[in-house]
Amino acid sequence: MASYCFGIDIGGTTVKCGLFLTTGELCEKWEIKTRTENGGKAILPDVAAAIQSKMGEKGIAKEQVTGVGVGVPGPVVKEREVTVAVNLHWGHTMLADELETLLGGIPVKVGNDANVAALGEMWKGGGEGTKNLIMATLGTGVGGGIIIDGKIITGFHGAGGEIGHACVEPTETETCNCGNKGCLEQMASATGIVRLAKRILDENTEVTVLKKDRISAKSVFDAYKAGDKVAARIVDKFAGYLGNALAIFSCVVDPEIIVIGGGVSKAGQPLIDAVEKYFRRDAFVTCKDTPIVLAKLDNDAGIYGAAKLVVE
Repeated sequence: MASYCFGIDIGGTTVKCGLFLTTGELCEKWEIKTRTENGGKAILPDVAAAIQSKMGEKGIAKEQVTGVGVGVPGPVVKEREVTVAVNLHWGHTMLADELETLLGGIPVKVGNDANVAALGEMWKGGGEGTKNLIMATLGTGVGGGIIIDGKIITGFHGAGGEIGHACVEPTETETCNCGNKGCLEQMASATGIVRLAKRILDENTEVTVLKKDRISAKSVFDAYKAGDKVAARIVDKFAGYLGNALAIFSCVVDPEIIVIGGGVSKAGQPLIDAVEKYFRRDAFVTCKDTPIVLAKLDNDAGIYGAAKLVVE
């Protein structure tokens, strides 16, 4: 009899759902709306209903389900409790207990969404075949996940892997969303690249295709690939921050591989090459040859990683 598990990735707009075999094959994926009104009270009942509906549709008995893994946008403690999830309008939530009750006792484990994405990339993505990795997700912000011996490092407060809020520029005057200044997120996210670009363009006297009022991370990398010298300065600045930060993190956890994902990573190998230059320069001698690769699972990393939470 086949063994199944579910991977659930709860976002502020949609909940991504995946039905998996416990060997890692994705059988089917779908989405439901995230209903955040009324303090997000409908979210877990909706998730439970979606799982039970799929089990009924596929003729899967409860005994065939190993468990349900859930990724959420907030700190998680002991794979069961969510401290807070602002985008879902949740305060402290005993997520695993509540969802297990709704599912009639099917085991549930919970992880932070960025950490879970890293676990997914380790299992079936860019880090497949490894057990120790750092993942940096470069999107609107910078998310992160650290996996050691196949396990997510969550830390005491559930904030393990929050690499986006490491201070990489002590002289920064603008404030990060977290309240501190000089965070990696301010320098290496899509919005961070735009910030760097505008500052460089303000002082620029060289010819460039970049326009300050129409700047984006994509336009910077497109211009960079086309040989634009000003775009090259912007990318070099970004790469210096990210490469140095990854070198510091590698001193602490000594990963087998570093995986870079998120929307900015769609720039592809030129991004990796730019970051590697500074990583190789700054990394501890035994870490200098650590491979840096692109993520492979794209938006499915969360459901894969959530499923992996319940697959030993």
